[in-house]
Amino acid sequence: MGGLCSKQEGDAFAQPGRRLDSAPPPRASAPTASVPSGAKPKIGGPPRTLGGGGSGGGGGSSSDADDARRKAAAAAEARAQGASKGGKLSAQLQAQKKQTRNDTLKEASETERRRRDQDATAEAIAHN
Repeated sequence: MGGLCSKQEGDAFAQPGRRLDSAPPPRASAPTASVPSGAKPKIGGPPRTLGGGGSGGGGGSSSDADDARRKAAAAAEARAQGASKGGKLSAQLQAQKKQTRNDTLKEASETERRRRDQDATAEAIAHN
């Protein structure tokens, strides 16, 4: 079935392969942008291919690793600032954390007491 629907262009293993840790050859349509020094780097943007560095070689250098660490730190800082803003859900979570265990048990026992009272009332009505 595969021979009917596919195109065969020679042997797939005829060309030399590449190592798994090396980047694929760069595409001609991929734009390259650099951040000017002193400017705040933009976090996010279009998706990128994993391992797609600027050097085109396989190993990578310490400056690439430092750049990756700096970008990861900036992204982590942005996430931390976004989480500190809070909101309705965050306020509810903080209120729940402030409750002591005794408060929680007290609420549970009151709920259980109400349920037993309702069961007793339903049983009394059923016997009449």
